Amino acid sequence: MSRAMEDIENSENPRTAIEHLLDPHGLPLFSLMEINELEQEAKETIYARILPEIVFTRFGFDRNTLLSPDRTHKIEVIAPEGLGLLRISVKRESADIDSIFFIEVADTHFRQLELSFCLINDPDAPRYNVDRDQHGRENSFGTLRRNIAEEIKAMHAGLSPYQVRRGLKTFKNFFRRFERFVASLGVDIIVAEPLSYSNAIRYENYGFDYTTGKQLMHWINAEFQPGGILYQRLDNSTPFRHPDMAATVRGRSWAIHDGILDQPWDDIKIYKNVGRDAGVSTFPDPDRTY
Repeated sequence: MSRAMEDIENSENPRTAIEHLLDPHGLPLFSLMEINELEQEAKETIYARILPEIVFTRFGFDRNTLLSPDRTHKIEVIAPEGLGLLRISVKRESADIDSIFFIEVADTHFRQLELSFCLINDPDAPRYNVDRDQHGRENSFGTLRRNIAEEIKAMHAGLSPYQVRRGLKTFKNFFRRFERFVASLGVDIIVAEPLSYSNAIRYENYGFDYTTGKQLMHWINAEFQPGGILYQRLDNSTPFRHPDMAATVRGRSWAIHDGILDQPWDDIKIYKNVGRDAGVSTFPDPDRTY
C-alpha cells in the first residue's frame, strides 16, 4: 500500500496528513483520467481503497486480488483509458441482479469530482421491484412508469423512493474513504445530484451545500409544517399522502415522489468542500426522523 493510501485509510480529517497520490513512477496524479492511463492492476489497487470495509469483512472479497470468496469472479472496476470515468460494481455472485455496492464517479471540467451514482444493497434483504413496472419492464427507478404496488411494499418496509433493497448502513464508511481519496488528488470539491428528497437531506448530513435548489428545500420544509401548502395536500388521496408523512424525511420523500410538488424533483445540485462541513440543514427539526 502506498503512503498516500495509508493516509486515506487512517486520517480522521480528509485534508490532514494526506500526501498526494502518486503513480508507480512517483509522479503525482490529479484526476481519474490520469489514473485510468495506468495498467489495470495499478488502477484496481488505487480504486479498491474507496471500497467500504464491509465488502471484505462481511462478504469475504480478497483485499489484494478483489476476487470473490470462491474465486469465481472479481470486483468489476471499469476505468476506461482516455476517459475521466470510474465505475465499480461489487456482486456476491456474478449473475446477481443487484450489486452489493455500485458507484459511478467522473471528472468535471472544473477540477472537481462528480459522485454520479452510489448504490448500496443488502443482498439478503427482500427485494422490491420499484425499478420495474407491473409488466417487468425497466422503468428508470420509477421515473418513467411507476410500480405502485411495489412502491407501497417498499415504503411500508421502511425504504426510501428508488430503493430496491434495504441498505447496509455503510455509506458513512464509503464516503469517508472517498473524500480522502479525492483529497489525495488535490481536488477540493465533490459535486452530486441527489436522486430524491431523502438523498438530499442525507447529503446535508455529510456536509454538502446546494449549488441550486436550496431555496426549494427551505420552501418544502416550510410548506410541510401544519397549515402549509404541502401539509394540506397530505389528504390521504393516495397511500403516499398520509398526514403523518410530513414529520419524517422518508415520508416527505415518498410524497414528493408521488408528485405532491407543483414541479418535478429536478435540477437539485449539491457540492461539498473536501474536509469541511457546510452546516446546512433544510429540515432542522431536532425531533426529525427518517
